[in-house]
Order: sequence, then C-alpha cells, then structure tokens
Amino acid sequence: MNGYDEEQGRQRHMSVSNYANTNMGSFAEAGRRRSSIVPAGAVAANQKDGVLNQRDDTLRKMSVAVPNLAELTADAKAGAELEHKMGFRAGLKLYPKAMMFSWGISLAVVMEGYDTYLLGNFFGNQTFARKYGSLSSQVKDGVPQYQVSPSWQSALSTGSAAAQIIGLFINGIVSERIGYRWTMIVSLLLITCFIFITFFAVNVQMLLAGYVLSGLPWGVFQTLTTTYAAEVCPVSLRPYLTTYVNLCWVIGQLIAAGILKAFVNDPTQWAYRIPYAIQWVWPLPIAAIAFFAPESPWWLVRHGKLDQARAALLKLTNAKANAQFNVEDTLAMMIHTNELEIQQTSGTSYIDCFKGVDLRRTEVTCVTWLIQQTCGSPMIGWGTYFMIQAGLTDTNAYSLGVGQSAMGFVGTVGSWFLMPHFGRRTLYIWGQVIMCIILIIIGGLGVPALSTSVGWASGALILILTFVYDITVGPVCYSLVAELPSTRLRIKTVVLSRNLYNIMGIVIGIIQPRFMNPDSLNWRGKTCFFWGGLCAVGLVWTYFRLPEPKGLTYAELDVLFENKVSARKFRKVDVDPWRSDNLVIVPEDEGSSQEYNEKKNLG
Repeated sequence: MNGYDEEQGRQRHMSVSNYANTNMGSFAEAGRRRSSIVPAGAVAANQKDGVLNQRDDTLRKMSVAVPNLAELTADAKAGAELEHKMGFRAGLKLYPKAMMFSWGISLAVVMEGYDTYLLGNFFGNQTFARKYGSLSSQVKDGVPQYQVSPSWQSALSTGSAAAQIIGLFINGIVSERIGYRWTMIVSLLLITCFIFITFFAVNVQMLLAGYVLSGLPWGVFQTLTTTYAAEVCPVSLRPYLTTYVNLCWVIGQLIAAGILKAFVNDPTQWAYRIPYAIQWVWPLPIAAIAFFAPESPWWLVRHGKLDQARAALLKLTNAKANAQFNVEDTLAMMIHTNELEIQQTSGTSYIDCFKGVDLRRTEVTCVTWLIQQTCGSPMIGWGTYFMIQAGLTDTNAYSLGVGQSAMGFVGTVGSWFLMPHFGRRTLYIWGQVIMCIILIIIGGLGVPALSTSVGWASGALILILTFVYDITVGPVCYSLVAELPSTRLRIKTVVLSRNLYNIMGIVIGIIQPRFMNPDSLNWRGKTCFFWGGLCAVGLVWTYFRLPEPKGLTYAELDVLFENKVSARKFRKVDVDPWRSDNLVIVPEDEGSSQEYNEKKNLG
C-alpha cells in the first residue's frame, strides 16, 4: 500500500490517500486499513503518569469519522516528532521558500505601519496643521502655532480604526472562502486606489474619507499576514515568521520617521503629499509575491483539497535538505489536527469562537492583543507629538522620532534571540513590568513646568520605552495570537482579537488627543500615569491567564486547552495527542498493517 513519489524521491505512505478515499466514499478498496479503538490495557499501551491526552469521547468521534485513523495517526505522529526535533537551522534549510514567501507577503504591514505613524506624527507638522487645521492659542518661540483640532484628530484616528474593523470582519469571511493569496491581491489593488484620495485631499474631510477607505485593506493586512506566517512553517520557525510581521510594522514606522524628519522644515504642500505618494512603492511587488506564493496548506486541508495541499508543501520545502522529511507525514499531521478540532468543535463561524473549548482560546487571544494597546504603546505611537508638547523643538522631536523607530527595529530583532530561551509568556510578563515602571517615571517628569531638560529626559525615556516594548510585548503578541487559536478558527479568532485591538484604538483616538493637546487637557507627561495603571491591570491578567505555546504543535495545544490546563502549567505537563487516557487506536487487522507496526515501534 505504499507508493513512490518521484517528485519527492522517497517512499510515499498511503494514509493520506486512504483518508481521501474515505471522503469520496470508496474506502472499501482499503478495507483492511479500517481502525478500531480498544482499551489501552488490552494491548498493553501504557504511558507514564501525568501525560495529557485527548478525551475518550473525542477519540471515539474521530474513529467514526476517520476509518483509517490508526495509520493516519502513525504518520501524523511521525510528522510531529520530526518538527519537535527540528531546530531553527534545520527548519530554515527545509523551509527556505516558506520563509521567503511569508517575508514577502508580510511586507504589506510596512504600508500600515508607515501610514499610521504618519497620521499620529503629522499632527506636529506645522505645514500639515496649517493645511488641515487652524490657528491655535499656542505660541512657540514667538511664532503662533497651528493645530488640527482635537475633534478632527480623533475623527481621523477613529475613522480609520472603525474601517479596519469592517475590513477585518470581511477578511475573516472572504479569506476562508477564496484563500489567503487572492484576498491579499485584491486588498493590495484597493489600497493602490485609495492612496489617490489621501494624496489629493484638499481639505480635512477628504483626508478623512481617504483614511476610512484605506482602513478596509489595512484590516486585511493586519491579520492575513500573521495567519499565513503561522500556517506555512514548522514549530521551530513560527516565532520568527510571526514576529517578523511586527518588524514590518516597525520598518514602516522607521521609514515614515525618516521621511517626516526630511520634510519637517518644508513649508510647501509636498511636506505631506510626498510622504503619502511613497506608499505607491509597495503594492505591486507584494502582489507579485502573493501571486506566485502557494496557498496555505492548512487552508487547503480544511477545504479538502489534499492534492493541492501536498503540492503547496512541496513548493514551500526543500525535501533534499532533510532525509527524514516526508511530505505525507506532515500532511497527515495537518489532517489529524483538523479532524481533532472538528470533533472538539465542528463549526468555523464567528459564533463558534465563543463555544466550548474555543471560548477560552478566544479570550486569551483577544486580551493578548488588547494589552498591546493598553500597556503604554499610545505614548510610542504619538511619541513625536508628545515630545513637542513636552518642550522639544520640532527638529529635535522629529530627530528623536527617527531614533525611536530605530530602537523599535533593534528591539524586534533582539526578541528573536530571546524567545527561544525564555518563551513568549515570560517576555510578555517582564515587558509589562518594565514598561509600567518607565511610564510612572515619565508621568512624574510631567508634573514640573515645561523645560528643555524635562523634554530631553522625557524623550530619552520614550526611546527606552519603545525598545522595551519592541523586544517584548510588541513582537511577542504576534506570535501568541497566531499560535493560540485552533487551526479551523484561527483566521476568525485573530480577526476578533484584532478588532478588539482596533476598538481600543478608537478609544485611544478619542482620549489621547485630549490628554495631550494644549487646547484641551494638556496633561503632557502626566498622561503616562493613566497608561501605567492600565499596564498594571494587564500584567495581572497575563500572569494568571496567558499560556506558553513555545515548542508545542497545534494538536498538542488542542489537547491542553481541551483538558483546561492552567496557563502557568502549559509547559510543565507532557502531552500525547494521539490517544486518550483509556483508549488507543489499532487497525482492525493489525497484523496486516506493517506500516502501522513500524511507526508504533519507532514511536
């Protein structure tokens, strides 16, 4: 029952083919492969104490749904064991094209990071404020200052965030139906058109329309890039590809900071029009990468397109780099995980995210991304504007803005070296601890009257805050939200979590301008007291509710959530997702299944 795969050049197991025959109603031809479940003691299938397995009722349902479950499980286990043994270098050699395609598609987030940074820091640009704002009561160095009113600052920020919420919900439905690639290509086409509106905006109302429309494809970029990264790579590469999405955000901010610095003293309309025009550089090359990239093999498995999933895996990998790699084992692992999740919760709609075992996964994913907003990051996003209000000159503030983005870049790259050693949960906790302390210090500096020394001290601490955020909470969040949902509900769970993030963004867009605008509350540095308090609240939740997914396959995460394991014990228990506590899977004619016996003996 084995075949020879000429493209891969090695023996091809037939568990996947037999599974496909089951779905097509022709399993009779492979009847000797049919499986049964028996008490573990009856076949002396013992395991050490403290190992967590799937529940008995889940295993029974799987055995009914998958007649050849024994051989499929054997292959899936072999695929999972290979992933566990695979380090970063081995993963990079085996999946070089997965890295390349994921990195290319994730560049779409550069555009979002670039433009959102522009908006928050354009408010401190006098040429921009003169065009879209009005003369304020503030005088700086004897020169009257222009300000975009707090209401319009809020409208521009919240309008974009509201549109992103709509775009995200659309993405969750459309991408699951037509695939990730075509959803990305269509979104890139739309953003190319919408850039024209912001570039040619003649008043603040037209500018608002441009930001609202641009928010729709931004919503797609925010989540699709992360889910694609999580679904094309093995366990060892997941943290790097998912956190790279955050690096793309930082790269966008760094480019924007440099552009803003270059035009800070330009009194002409090109001070804000050229920064908008630069966005046209990105869509075409990213769309070309998406066109040639393979579809997510997990998406193809969920839709029963097993031959296409196999082809996608072969396109993503270099099988010659690892003699132990067999695409059938990896494909069997995906099928097994998909079937396991079907029996845990059969639906794939938004409402299923709030049912059964997935309710906790939705809560953890949503609050994890919410904390990215409440841990003090608004002070980073509005850093240049804050430093101007804290007493620095426009030129010095924008210079520090470039340094701030550079610190973010260095911090994100640094997180790649920390995650393999400390894990996601530890970095998330300690990042919030340090950020809370820094926020309280900046708040204290906001109490005295304005002075140059206070401005420089506040600016330096904002740079340190940015570094801490981007070496911990900022990038680690992307890894967590991609890994913690179930594979069948991943795109919709990530959409819900990002929408909670965006809802908080709307709240921030309303309150942050009022905290800092000199014509409103004018809190300046004292704003950090507010964010420091929220950061402390998030820290308490993280300690008790955030689990550690480091080194775990998606099937192992399924079992941990199904057994309601405490967040603090996720990495302290052994997991075997291939059986239940009391039952194991065997072929009905076990003696005829040489392949199963070989896999079992190796395991």
